[in-house]
This record gives sequence, C-alpha cells and structure tokens, in this order.
Amino acid sequence: MAKLINLKIFKRFSESSSFGGILLIVCVIISLLIANTSFATGFQNFLNTEIGFSTTGIHLDYSILTWINDGLMAVFFLLVGLEIKREIVEGELSSIKHATLPVLAAIGGVIVPAIIYTLFNEGTATANGWGIPMATDIAFALGILSLLGSRVPTGLKIFLAALAIVDDLMAIIVIAIFYSTELHLNYLAFAGAMFALQIAFNRFGVKNIWLYILPGMVMWYFIHHSGIHATIAGVLTALTLPTTEDDVESPLEKLEHALSNPVNYVIMPIFAIANTNITFQEGMVNGLTSNLGLGIVLGLFLGKPIGIFLMSWLSVKLKVAELPEETTWKHIAGLGLLGGIGFTMSIFIALLSFSDATLQQEAKFAILIASVLSGIVGYTLLSSYNKKKKQAA
Repeated sequence: MAKLINLKIFKRFSESSSFGGILLIVCVIISLLIANTSFATGFQNFLNTEIGFSTTGIHLDYSILTWINDGLMAVFFLLVGLEIKREIVEGELSSIKHATLPVLAAIGGVIVPAIIYTLFNEGTATANGWGIPMATDIAFALGILSLLGSRVPTGLKIFLAALAIVDDLMAIIVIAIFYSTELHLNYLAFAGAMFALQIAFNRFGVKNIWLYILPGMVMWYFIHHSGIHATIAGVLTALTLPTTEDDVESPLEKLEHALSNPVNYVIMPIFAIANTNITFQEGMVNGLTSNLGLGIVLGLFLGKPIGIFLMSWLSVKLKVAELPEETTWKHIAGLGLLGGIGFTMSIFIALLSFSDATLQQEAKFAILIASVLSGIVGYTLLSSYNKKKKQAA
C-alpha cells in the first residue's frame, strides 16, 4: 500500500509543471559533474562521435552533438511553434486585450538586454552575441513559479506563459535572420516547396498529422543545408498544422499533447546534459567581469526585469493594457527576474554566436550564473511578498 501511495505521489509530481524545471536542474548538475571529473574527455569524445550516413546526393553524417542541437532541438521548436499558433488562435494571444501586455512586456524584455550587451561588447570580437541575453527559458521560469503554488495569483502564471511564448517567437525570428550563415538558394527553394505542400494540405483540410511531419522532415534537411538554422523547420511545420477555436481536439493539439512529455522530459534534459558541460578553470570567475560576461550577466539579471517591468508599467499607465487579476507591481518585478532565466535558449544562441570553444565556455558560464541569480532572487522576492501579505492580513 505504501509503495502504491508513493507511486501515485510521484506520478502526480511528474505531471506537475514544476517537474520539468527540476529535472533540468538535475541534468545541469550531472553535466557539470561530468565536465569536472575524469569522465570529461570521454564524454566530449562521445558527443563528437559521428553517426548517420552519406551518399552522393545526401549528407546525413553528423556528430551526436549536432544531431542534438540541430535535430532534437528542431522537435523542441516544433512544440514551441505549436504553442505559439494555439495561443494566437484560441489562447492568451487571440485577442488584442489579452495579448497587449505580454507582447509589449516581452518586447521590453528583449530590447533592454540586447542594448546592455551591446553597450559592453560593441566593436569587440564578441559583439555578435547580442542575442544571448534576450531569451527566457520557459521550462525553468514556469517550473520555479509553479513551486510557489497558490502563493502567486493564477493570472501571473498565465501572463508568464504568454510572455515566454512571445519571447520564444522573437528568439526564433532573431535566429532565422541574424544567426544564419551563407544562404544557398537552391536548398531554400526545395524547402519552400515542402512548406508550400504543407500549406496546401492545410487548405484542403487534411488532418493526418504525418502528412505534415514527413514533408517537415524533408524540409529540415533542405533548411539544414541552406544556411538557415535547421530548427526553423520545426516552427514552419507547426504553423501549417490545422487547429480550431472549439473544444474538439485538433491535429495541432493532438501533436502538442504527444510532444509535450518527450520534449520536456527527454529532449530538453539531453540538451542540458550535452551543452552545460562547463569545465571550471582558473580565471573563469574573472571572466564574468569581461565584456562578454558583464553583457550576459547584466543583460539577463538586470536587463530582463527592467525591460519587462518598464514596458508593463508604460502599457498600463497609457491604458493600452491592464494587469492580470490579483496581480500587483511587485508580482511583475518578481516575474521579470524569472524572465532572466535564459539558460536553454541563451546557450543555444551562444553556440550559434561563437565558433571559438573558449568563448562558448565563457558565455555558458555567464548564462549559468545569471540564470541561477535570476531564479533565486525572483523566487525569494515573490515568496517574501506573499508572506508579508499574509502577515498584514
């Protein structure tokens, strides 16, 4: 009986929104332990192992790390794309009234960190990394917010989810436009043909999910060779999936439900283990005071909350938006800090920004420190505010 109760408790916990964030934290710790033990070299050699096949006309022979960052992350972006479309069609972004605040807050949370980073790195070898502090890790941020349970209003959780989705959309646009290499128009044309096929299926009311996924996989191959980052194929595929505003489960919602657990509990942990393997070295802490380190840490830890809070405040004062129900400005300040948890998306952009392994390590360490600071301070602020409210009552 005790075992059965424990299994039920674990099942309930594993299905909660906090489990994904906690699992990522565990994977980060595992990755850091591997990177700083005798297993480090063997693990890196494993990540560099090439798997796949190549023929005269097809090249699919890549390292395990490339398959993770370009292949598995395309599935992650597919899920993000599905969430974005659903929110636009029937969710928090479906009306101007509901969408205005998270959209404007997200814009502020993107612009201010990029400006702070640029102020420190303009004209240097690390100037290209301005997109690193722009991103919010939705899994970590929502995971930490959910740990507060009923101590924060439900409206704040919905606001953070909508804000993070808009944030992801802007990150996708930035990656597609600014972090692509030399374009190969022939591959882009082939990818465009696959996208057109998916759109045609949508127009003709095709509901078989595989008739979208299979062209999407082919599109991934062409985009991967076109110079645009291959993960964009996931987003484009998501945008073609049909959905409806009623309660009947659409193909989009079916795929979103099918991908949610694999992405949150398998793909994201694998990405974290593969890309957080930071080997601590002498002088690494000093790197936090370099132009790159300061740009990332201050961009995430200060830029994110300032941008989110400032744009939210202006939106409400100008009467173009209103705060979620039962939410105060202290809640928005705490939420802004949680927005500074860049982690997964920030590391992803850092890998696209720099080819130099040393700069990648320095950037990842700065992202780690900024994300930990943002998470701890954001959680503490929201938790302490709730205690003060109870005492006052």
